[in-house]
Amino acid sequence: MSQQVITPELCEWIKEQSGAGHSSESILSAMLGSGWQETIARQALARTLGQSATLTAPPNATPGLPEPDLSRFAPVLDAGDRQVKVLMALRQPRVVVFGDLLSEEECDGIVALADKRLARSETVATGGEGSEVNAARTSDGMFFERGETELIDRVEKRLASLLRWPLDHGEGLQVLRYRPGAEYQPHYDYFDPSHVSTPTILKRGGQRVATLVIYLNTPTAGGSTIFPDIGLDVAPVKGNAVFFSYDRPHPSTQTLHGGSPVVEGQKWVATKWLRQGTFT
Repeated sequence: MSQQVITPELCEWIKEQSGAGHSSESILSAMLGSGWQETIARQALARTLGQSATLTAPPNATPGLPEPDLSRFAPVLDAGDRQVKVLMALRQPRVVVFGDLLSEEECDGIVALADKRLARSETVATGGEGSEVNAARTSDGMFFERGETELIDRVEKRLASLLRWPLDHGEGLQVLRYRPGAEYQPHYDYFDPSHVSTPTILKRGGQRVATLVIYLNTPTAGGSTIFPDIGLDVAPVKGNAVFFSYDRPHPSTQTLHGGSPVVEGQKWVATKWLRQGTFT
C-alpha cells in the first residue's frame, strides 16, 4: 500500500465538510469509505479541526488537551514553584520526558506517606463493573485524595501549572511499588468505550486524556516505561517523569505503554491521570 499523505487539499476538503454541517465522525466515515487508513484519517481530522474534534466531551470539559508550553523550545519550564527541565519531546504521539519535576525530599516524602497504605494493584474488571486483581499488573499501590496533605497539594498544583490543565480535572495521585520481577504489561490508560463499566466511569469527569508517571526512586536495574508502538523506553530516574496525551480512546493514538520488569531493587512511581472534565 502506498504512503498516504495529509495534503493541504485534504485539509481544505475537511474544512468544507465541517462548514457544511457534517460531524467529524461522518467525515471520518466518508474518508474510510474512500480508502483512507483510519490512523491517517483521524490525524487529518485532528490537525484540521483541532485536537478535540473526535472527542465527545462532558459539558464542563476544558477544550483541547493538557500540554506543557513548548512553544519557545525552552529547556526549562516554570511550573510555579519549581523550574522543570524538558529532557525529550515527541510530537506524534505527544510524549514529553521531564527532569527534576520533584525534589529528592518530595519523592521520599510521598513514598513514606504511601508505604503503610499499599495493597495489591487492581485494574478495571474484565467482565463487569468494578475492579479486580490482574496477572498483567504485579505491583502494590494506593491512591491519595486530591490535596490530602500539604505535600500532595503542592505537587498537584505544580502539575496543573506545568501541564496547563485545571487542578480539579485530575484524579488523585496513585503510588505504585514494583518489587523485583514485578511489571505492568502494555496497556492503554483511556477507558474502553465498549466496556460495560465505562459509561458509569465517565460520569465522574469524562475520558482520561493524558497520563503523567513520576519516578520516586531509581531502581538498580530494569523498570523502564516502554511504548511498544513507537519503540521508546524511558528510564526510571528519581524525580523525573514521562507525560503523554491521547485525544481519543483508540489504539491509533499510539499510547500503548507498560512498565518493564524490575530486574534489581524496587521501583516507586506516582501516576497522575487527567480527565476531560471535573473529576468527582
